[in-house]
Amino acid sequence: MLKFLLIAAALVGLWLLLRPRPKPVVRLDEVEARAVLGVDAGADADAIRAAHRRLVAAVHPDRGGSTDLTRRINAARDVLLRR
Repeated sequence: MLKFLLIAAALVGLWLLLRPRPKPVVRLDEVEARAVLGVDAGADADAIRAAHRRLVAAVHPDRGGSTDLTRRINAARDVLLRR
């Protein structure tokens, strides 16, 4: 019986470690999004995309950057392109 409980506890622990976790949602208003990308109020879609490309190339996780910062930059691009 003890073996069964230990195995069950190990399986539950393993499941807790390996389960998929929801990604945090980043919510930015337009002013914050412009500050993140470094564009002004008159920036067009091409300028927004260029700023996004430049920043993501510098902070992408594949290049040693931060996942959270990349997520924030992507959210800023989405906010500004949706308007």
